[in-house]
Amino acid sequence: MEQKDLKKINYELIDTFLSAGELCLELRKKGLKEETKEDQTPVTNGDIEINKILTEKIINITPGIPIVSEESSKNKSNSNLNTFWLIDPIDGTYDYMNNGDEFTLNAGLIVDKKAVMGIIYAPAKKRLFYSYGANFSYEFSEGKENKIKCEKKTPKGEVIAVAYSKNLKPEISNIHKKYGVNNHVRMKSSLKFCVIATGEYDLYVAEPRASEWDIAAGHAILANAGGIITDHQGKEILYGKTNFKNPGLILRRSKNLL
Repeated sequence: MEQKDLKKINYELIDTFLSAGELCLELRKKGLKEETKEDQTPVTNGDIEINKILTEKIINITPGIPIVSEESSKNKSNSNLNTFWLIDPIDGTYDYMNNGDEFTLNAGLIVDKKAVMGIIYAPAKKRLFYSYGANFSYEFSEGKENKIKCEKKTPKGEVIAVAYSKNLKPEISNIHKKYGVNNHVRMKSSLKFCVIATGEYDLYVAEPRASEWDIAAGHAILANAGGIITDHQGKEILYGKTNFKNPGLILRRSKNLL
């Protein structure tokens, strides 16, 4: 798939993401209907409605490309996917349910098992991020499209990380020490990929916890902005793995974090 095709797909999705984001805020304001899934994680009517909107739009513009979504069983048993969509309609459902502002809407396009295009919208923050190829990562905010390329915005000589929890597990803490982390801030959802791509933070380390739909869109945005995404052994992250499970992750703004 050529870069011009990815660009066209990207811009056809932007309005859908913006309107879906506004809808999920409206649904929360009205009062969400909450349920617990088989894996004991929460789901709301907002997750289901946004999933429907995003998948219908994506089917419309790329009818021949399979979709794997967190909120659907379709294609999850397919072990031979090379080019496909990964959708997480609302990443950070706990945050969404509890009136937080870090939850995101996500869609990532995988081509030959690699994340090449992604869109992430944080509607409560009014921050939209997208990428459709190497050196083509952007944030759209306040009506302006701004290119993002992992330029350092943290204090020079310091390494500031984002983390899933304020209390780090020993293996995460050890990796922080390896990269000279001075401080870390707790942050939920795929927004972590985006704020490293903008240079607001330098590093994120995760244990083997998330699924592929949690990271695909962010992977494309960060990598195409110049960031580095590997597992804990420094290996490339590919997609279409068994059960769509991820290994541990290390996200870096660049090789030199200082």
